[in-house]
Amino acid sequence: ADVPAPGDLTANDNCAGDITVTGSDSTDSSDPCNIIITRTWTFTDACNNSSSVSQTITVGDTIAPVAPSAPADITYECIADVPAPGDLTANDNCTGDITVTGSDSTDSSDPCNIIITRTWTFTDACNNSSSVSQTITVADTIAPVAPSAPADTSYECIADVPAPGDLTANDNCAGDITVTGSDSTDSSDPCNIIITRTWTFTDACNNSSSVSQTITVADTIAPVAPSAPADITYECIADVPAPGDLTATDNCSGDIVATAVDSTNDTDPCNIIITRTWTFTDACDNSSSVSQTITVTDTIAPVAPSAPADITYECIADVPAPGDLTANDNCAGDITVTGVDNTDSTDPCNIIITRTWTFTDACDNSSSVSQIINVIDTIPPQATNDLSDLSVVCSEIPEPPTLVFDECSGDVTIVDFVVTSTSDGSDSDYEIIWTWSVIDNCGNKDMIEQYVFVTNENFVTEISDSRCSEDGIIDLFDYYSGTDDSGTWVVESGDTTLDGNYFDPLDVELGDYIFSYSVMENGCLSTTQVTITVNDDCIVLPCGLEDVVISTAVTPNGDQYNEYFEITGIEECGFVIDIKVFNRWGAMIFETDNYQNNWNGSAHKSSVGGADTVPTGTYYYIVNLKNSGLKPITGYFYVGTK
Repeated sequence: ADVPAPGDLTANDNCAGDITVTGSDSTDSSDPCNIIITRTWTFTDACNNSSSVSQTITVGDTIAPVAPSAPADITYECIADVPAPGDLTANDNCTGDITVTGSDSTDSSDPCNIIITRTWTFTDACNNSSSVSQTITVADTIAPVAPSAPADTSYECIADVPAPGDLTANDNCAGDITVTGSDSTDSSDPCNIIITRTWTFTDACNNSSSVSQTITVADTIAPVAPSAPADITYECIADVPAPGDLTATDNCSGDIVATAVDSTNDTDPCNIIITRTWTFTDACDNSSSVSQTITVTDTIAPVAPSAPADITYECIADVPAPGDLTANDNCAGDITVTGVDNTDSTDPCNIIITRTWTFTDACDNSSSVSQIINVIDTIPPQATNDLSDLSVVCSEIPEPPTLVFDECSGDVTIVDFVVTSTSDGSDSDYEIIWTWSVIDNCGNKDMIEQYVFVTNENFVTEISDSRCSEDGIIDLFDYYSGTDDSGTWVVESGDTTLDGNYFDPLDVELGDYIFSYSVMENGCLSTTQVTITVNDDCIVLPCGLEDVVISTAVTPNGDQYNEYFEITGIEECGFVIDIKVFNRWGAMIFETDNYQNNWNGSAHKSSVGGADTVPTGTYYYIVNLKNSGLKPITGYFYVGTK
């Protein structure tokens, strides 16, 4: 609009003189904010000769509209109080008046302090702009207006207290604010509960107001008790039923069920007084009670059972110990007692026992039953020993037993004891009969026997000896170690006869002669069998019986004294020493020819029960000094192997 209309310019033509023309505009408005106007004056003469000049006019709008003043900043309480944005008008150099409506930019990050920036922006067609702004603050600082609280009140029971109701306050921004009361309960004293009921009204910006009501709950009324059961009497304490329940009604707790508590006076256990009391107490210790009196008096005796039937026994030991019987008592139930015996033993062979069971309850009510027991001894004494028949070998015949009698036999006297044997002195088996005649103090007699069947054995002791024909008459008893000389020597082998117990080697040919001697010893047949070899090796040397020294004791204990059985004093005589050693039962335990003084009590295990040495004791020896012309030398010596 600022561009003037084209003016006139005058050119001078050679023919026409002055030619005046008005300028003509050519406009390029492709960019409306940078318009190019080319203003041209073209001078043309009558012959169409022309010339021209041009002016360029640029139209470029760079001035912003002139904005008015913005409204003053302002503060409101509520967002609803903020008016809608109004219009403002700016003046533009090209466009003229530009009227716009304000635009709000709201910062509500703090809803209780909202900042609204209200801006008016004026922009012309070429985008030249100006703006003004107003700040609007919305800050709610006014609390709701609370109503009056209900009046304070009191109740008996907590159940009587109604639930909190609603109250409504009015807020400048939120309008009506309705809330339900909230209770704060002080029940430190459950019987004087203080409830503070409060209604608090709070708007969105935490502006609040409140009102409160005080409610007191105090229970002062006792439960209403029912009637107690009627007084009653029982025989037994067990008949008394357990305390039952009664129910009272309480204003607050409702039904209160109480179990009775018994107070018992049992100073007289047969006349017990029970006071049964029901006490009804509510939570605030308001109470009421009722009582019943129960008397327990036992007057009935136990019912006794039948006593066992009367009975008779042979001996006092047969009488069983008193057993138990059981009566039934109305209060105590089963009463079991052991019988008590009253014994009349003035006649020990006809004893009378009265066995009584007495049943007494705790209140001295009693009953009893009795049994008569007679003890009459008619049986002879009975030995408790095992007197069955024995079968033994002759070397193991036991001693007759000492009789032991049963308890029923009382005082027993052994009148006679007889031992009978069927042995004929040979090696045949035989019997021994032990017979006892006995009587007890009640005059019962008996004869007791035990049979011992004996298997006979012949214990043979074999002895060998070598004698020179000129050694002289031999007494065969020199070879016998026993003490029974009632037997007879018999020739078992060899052509010879005996003169009793004497054998003369001069009367026989050289060779072996066997003799035996048998007697009964300790129940067994004992035979000594002597073999004598008759030779002619008699050499008379200047050595006699007086030169021979034979050990009397052997003690092989390592002390170098009496270690061996020794025959000394004849070392230079040239005799050959043959020896035999026998134990006290006539068994030969050692034998050797050409003895070298080297026996120290050793023995084959098979000869003395498995031991390595003979037992300590006295032993018998036969020493034959060959070529000496001397008779065999016999004697005893002691061996100590411990």
